[in-house]
Amino acid sequence: MHTDRSALPNTVSQIIKERRTVRVFKDDAVSVETLTELLDVAVWAPNHNLREPWRFIVYEGEGRKIFADAVLSTFSPEELAKYGEHRMKEYMHTPLHLMVVLKEDPRQKQWDEDFSAVCCLIQNLQLAAWEQGIGMVWKSNPYMYNPKFRDESGVGVRPGEKIVAVLHIGYPRVIPNAAPRTSARELLTIVNK
Repeated sequence: MHTDRSALPNTVSQIIKERRTVRVFKDDAVSVETLTELLDVAVWAPNHNLREPWRFIVYEGEGRKIFADAVLSTFSPEELAKYGEHRMKEYMHTPLHLMVVLKEDPRQKQWDEDFSAVCCLIQNLQLAAWEQGIGMVWKSNPYMYNPKFRDESGVGVRPGEKIVAVLHIGYPRVIPNAAPRTSARELLTIVNK
């Protein structure tokens, strides 16, 4: 049976345009159960041959201290003195920290496909969360590449795995204004020959 989609609200487009990167969170907890439900939506990302090249590590409650300590272990003494206390408070205040890990394939084409699939999954997660009033910021900071962070993260990111993102997740205390985007028309090259 064919359904006329023009009569339905275009909620996907609205959510894409309304989603914001959130860096300041309320104290309200986001449950691991809620996160798991959102991840169960996110895993519907397109991925070649259904390889599902991802796994997830979440830090909640006192587990946030393990995450914070792992990050701070990568700081120089100067960085620790300058930023350590602030970062510890920030990480302990954020309801959840989610690490998204890629199972790396040694074949370049498959690696590229899998990395792209994980990025699609992360965008799905952001949109599904936004629909539920949950915000996040996608981080790819230098500590993710530091062996000390990998070793001290509490679960051990294994050889042959790449941390694609650390997502700080919670209910937004502050929602930033929209930043302007360049129109696709300005970036589009049309070939018609």
